[in-house]
Formats: sequence, structure tokens, C-alpha cells
Amino acid sequence: MSDLQIRNLRPEEISIAADWAAAEGWNPGLSDAACFAIPDAKGFFIGETDGEPVATVSCVNYDDRFAFLGFYIVRSDFRDRGHGLRIWNAAIAHAGTRVIGLDGVVAQQDNYKKSGFQLAYANIRYGGIVAAPLSPPADVIALDTIPFARVEADDATVFPAPRGCFLRAWIDTSGHIGRALLRDGKLAAWGVIRPCRTGRKIGPLVADDRAAAEAIAQALLASAGDGEVFLDVPAVNREAIALAESLGLAPVFETARMYTGPIPPLRIDRVFGVTSFELG
Repeated sequence: MSDLQIRNLRPEEISIAADWAAAEGWNPGLSDAACFAIPDAKGFFIGETDGEPVATVSCVNYDDRFAFLGFYIVRSDFRDRGHGLRIWNAAIAHAGTRVIGLDGVVAQQDNYKKSGFQLAYANIRYGGIVAAPLSPPADVIALDTIPFARVEADDATVFPAPRGCFLRAWIDTSGHIGRALLRDGKLAAWGVIRPCRTGRKIGPLVADDRAAAEAIAQALLASAGDGEVFLDVPAVNREAIALAESLGLAPVFETARMYTGPIPPLRIDRVFGVTSFELG
């Protein structure tokens, strides 16, 4: 019988989940915890026994129809005691009737299917050492010079729910660098690079085509300097994989993007970099 006590993580405690994710090799961004608290401050849970943290999970409700689950971790020395199932159930209950998405490790796909999740496609993390371009493409501009409403509207083509408050924080956070590309006055591509526990990650990277995505990637790399870079791409977007490979990146690991029900039609062909595996 589990003696687990489950409570909400306070916003300032979300770093606990991020630290555990780092220990699992998931390499979160340095400022992820502060940004993650914004869409749903009550969407983060911790399980404790005798006041000691032993399990975490998040289930962030973006609106009344969609939620995203992440940070599902049970400490190795407290596994096989029922703690994982209890905190999982708490997260699922928080979502209510919403469709839930997640990025799960491949080995857990069968377990997630038992909870009603179905595979949509795989996401693959690519990583490697990249030399920064000497100069960015001339037609790429700072993302924060684009009216935010245009960025928010473009994001709606690739994400199942509105996430304006989160995106604004993601773009504006110190250390995060955003770039955009306009074609004939239209937002053709945009992306963000951020410092992580190891190296940097590009995400999101949204573009009309590979050429536009590459222009943004080159601009982001030029702004960040030489070093290790990671890019999470949907396996179904062959142009995104080709871009990652052209940058000299190689597969690091794979997740399963899964949902409990239908989501609005999305332009996955425009997703050249996933924002995060924890919040979608």
C-alpha cells in the first residue's frame, strides 16, 4: 500500500522536477522551470513520503480542451511501490475531460496505451557540436520585433491549444534568443534558442519550408556561438530531419508523441523543432 502524499508544486519548486529531469538525462533549459509555471501553476505535482520527495509529474491545462503531461519521474529507490500510479492518476484527474498529449520514452508506450494514449508519431532529439556561422542571414530579424499577435497566430498552426502567455515568456526570458524571417510581409519562419544544462536547444523552430527553417537555425547558431546544440524534430517531417543532419547533428534519443483523443489538424510539416518534451 502506497503511503504517498501528493500536493501541488509551488511555482518556485518546479525546479525540483527540472533537476530530476536533468538527472534522467533529459537536459532541460536553465530557465525552463520559471516559464513552465505560467500556463497552469496548479499543473505540477510532487509525491512525498514522510516529507521526502519521491515522485513528480506535470499535467498542464492549456485551455478547456487540451493538456500536456510531462515530468513523470519516480525516484529509482522508491519504484515498484505504487507511487507512480498514484501520482499519474492525480495528473490525469487534473486534466478532467481534456485531450492529453505527452512525449514518452519508447519503452513506456505500451503502458501509456493502457491509459488511453495512442501513438501519433515519434519525435527524435538530434545533437552535436556545431560551429557558429560567421554571420547570420541578412534577412533574418529579431523575433521580438514582430507583433506578438502574428507569432501567436502562427503558433496556432502547429500547437493544439492557445499558449500565448507561455510563448511570450519563452521569447522574452533572459538568455533566450529569438529570430524571425518575413517573406512578402508574411511570417515565414521563427525560432528560439536557449541555454540548457548541457549546450543549447533550438525550439520551437517553425517554418514554411526547409530553406526558411535553415535561415532561422543559422541565425540562432550565429547568435549563440560555437558549442553543443540539440534539436527535437518530428520523425514524420523528413525535411526537418534533413535539416538536422545538414547541421551535422545525430540522433540522441527518441520519444513517442501520444494523445488520448483527437486534436485540431496541425501543420506538422512546419514543425522543424519541438518547443519542449515536457510541455509540448
